[in-house]
Amino acid sequence: MSAPPQADGALITDRQQLVEWFVSGSKPREDWRIGTEHEKFVFTRQDLRPAPYEGKASIRSILEGLAVRFGWTPVEEDGRPIALSKKGCSITLEPGGQFELSGAPLRNLHETCAEVNGHLAEVKEVCDPLGMGMLGLGFAPTWTREEMPWMPKGRYDVMRRYMPTRGKLGLDMMLRTCTVQTNLDYLDEADMVRKFRVSLALQPIATALFANSPLTEGKPNGFKSYRSHVWTDTDPDRCGILPFVFEDGFGFERWVDYLLDVPMYFIHRSGEYLDAAGLSFRDFMEGRLPILPGEQPLMSDWADHVTTVFPEVRLKTYLEMRGADGGPWRRLCALPAFWVGLLYDASALDAAEALVQDWTAEDHARLRQEVPRLALDTPFRGRPLNALAGEVLGIASEGLKNRRQLNDEGMDERLFLEVLREIVASGRSPADVLLEDFLGPLGGDTRKLFERYQY
Repeated sequence: MSAPPQADGALITDRQQLVEWFVSGSKPREDWRIGTEHEKFVFTRQDLRPAPYEGKASIRSILEGLAVRFGWTPVEEDGRPIALSKKGCSITLEPGGQFELSGAPLRNLHETCAEVNGHLAEVKEVCDPLGMGMLGLGFAPTWTREEMPWMPKGRYDVMRRYMPTRGKLGLDMMLRTCTVQTNLDYLDEADMVRKFRVSLALQPIATALFANSPLTEGKPNGFKSYRSHVWTDTDPDRCGILPFVFEDGFGFERWVDYLLDVPMYFIHRSGEYLDAAGLSFRDFMEGRLPILPGEQPLMSDWADHVTTVFPEVRLKTYLEMRGADGGPWRRLCALPAFWVGLLYDASALDAAEALVQDWTAEDHARLRQEVPRLALDTPFRGRPLNALAGEVLGIASEGLKNRRQLNDEGMDERLFLEVLREIVASGRSPADVLLEDFLGPLGGDTRKLFERYQY
């Protein structure tokens, strides 16, 4: 992923400016990059509680420790650090204190994995003296919603009030989920459309392969990816599989129209977040927004608004693959390998496109509904999804082979798919293994669970 154009204070006077913002993300193949984002739950080791923002053993202590020891630059809101930045990377906080690295745009997966390992090493060095740890799962395995802290970010205050009006699980999404995400570039509009359709169709495969959230409040919840299920009851205005993406005529303009129809959350002015929840960006463009009468939006407002939609694949000035649960370090490198193999090699993209081209709207809907519960055991077109996952993984592997990106030992990027090959060969998702561990050798002991699955 290449860095997106910086949103600025330019006044939005017509719809075409919004279309051109996405057009500006187009890049020649030699400039395509890979961005990886991953979230972790932070806890205090003594009592296995979610880490608070303030205190000796706290989120704030980690941020400040990383800034002092490793040269990260703090980003503050109301005088409190709420993020860090360094050399194209950022560390940000999700609403419940989930700790997220948004990696730099990198050339290959060897660089990506080095970045992941470096980040986890820094975090461990800061966390160990504080008696804190980080957990790689898709959903908080033991904590209740009421136990979760809220981070001091103004946009979260707005979302906290609005979410319960649109779905039953929106606050759980904010507080108790973790994901790993891959961000990739596109050549032009036609290339974006192909990649969007293929990645949206295959997102359930990624969800099944990375399913890692079978526990809620210390008990099996009946799902392999409860995180993925949570998104189905968060906010129907801004989540889901987006059937219009597969329709004739889809492109940048249709995406802009979709975003204009999604209600707003907030507007950022003079360091403050104004509550615009449920209001219309179309009205804003006409100067008819009740909270800012007569004022029209800036391009920075549009950039903010784009971040408030949450489909399984999201278009900014790059494409975000959003379907995977958080997990251990090996799978943090595997997700970008999976998508880069499918989407960054021409023959692999052709093969993946041919695989999904006759899938119907009902097929997409069925996968979205069933995969959170059944993962690789989901029946699809007369066979278990694991068989299809193996086929998709084979395409991704060929794509990575064709890229010929070698490390110092002469190994190409296919090595990062090994953990996924093991999953397909066993037919068992990570959630299956976790449940077997928890109910078997770990004896339902949550302390042992945290020890087994922490970074």
